[in-house]
Amino acid sequence: MAITKYSLRRPTYSNWSDLDDSMSRLSRFFDDSFLSTREGRWMPPVSVSETKDELVLNAELPGMSEKDISIDLENNVLTISGEKNEVREEGDEERRYHVYERSFGAFNRSFTLPRTVNPSDIRATFENGILNVRMPKVAEAKGRKIEIGK
Repeated sequence: MAITKYSLRRPTYSNWSDLDDSMSRLSRFFDDSFLSTREGRWMPPVSVSETKDELVLNAELPGMSEKDISIDLENNVLTISGEKNEVREEGDEERRYHVYERSFGAFNRSFTLPRTVNPSDIRATFENGILNVRMPKVAEAKGRKIEIGK
């Protein structure tokens, strides 16, 4: 059974199709060798949003549990780290993998927090593979309405 990695096909009428094909092959070369997560390192995707009261960081950590994750705060730098182990069935000589795109290994993400965050009130929860870090702002950073005097 031959399975090939999906790649977006460019329209055949493009004047740049030869260049597109060359770049696609070059991209696959880097994807499959130098930058592969098979090296044992990966970077979980995150999102950081802001409201008037807080900053919220969400990290996707599928297949992990709370005990696999560490959150540290030092010198106003929030660091999320951990390790996700490779999941393959051992001892099954009949199984051959044709495609294995799952990421595993150690990771480390660091974020410099703005001075507007109150570090003592940072809270984290973990549910369904999503790490949620809530970072409340200090009262001075929330803003206020200034009345115009006479």
